[in-house]
Amino acid sequence: MKAEADPFPETLADTLAGLQRLIRRRLRADTPGPSLRGAEVDLLRLVVDRPGIRVSEAAKELYLAGNSVSTLVNRLVRDGYLIRETDPADRRAARLLSTPAADARLSDWRQRRAVLVGSRMAGLDTADRAALEAALPALRALAAQLHEEAEER
Repeated sequence: MKAEADPFPETLADTLAGLQRLIRRRLRADTPGPSLRGAEVDLLRLVVDRPGIRVSEAAKELYLAGNSVSTLVNRLVRDGYLIRETDPADRRAARLLSTPAADARLSDWRQRRAVLVGSRMAGLDTADRAALEAALPALRALAAQLHEEAEER
């Protein structure tokens, strides 16, 4: 007799991915300017958090192929959200910087995300809200383990 697999890991992953997708869709609908895909937003957030990051480092951090990140960079440079400059330490490498337009867009996005999620959390009962807050340390630990495993590969 075959043991049944624990459905919780898949349910958790599906729920988190679905939640992220719903948040992005809701925010994307109300965002002025060119539409940005999830990977483009992830790259912008990374560059804002780590100004001067190299394209190769961004690819590693985002777990994407270098040519995929280069394509994202080209689009974001074209749309006025990123500046690509030659790394003075290695003339073959490019460093990435955000533009004021990117900083403003991400700031607006983060603010609207907080309002959206906060307003929906206000509709939850006290026990559900407490359960979500109590789960945050475990979710952060899970994310750290996944990140460490990816770094080892």
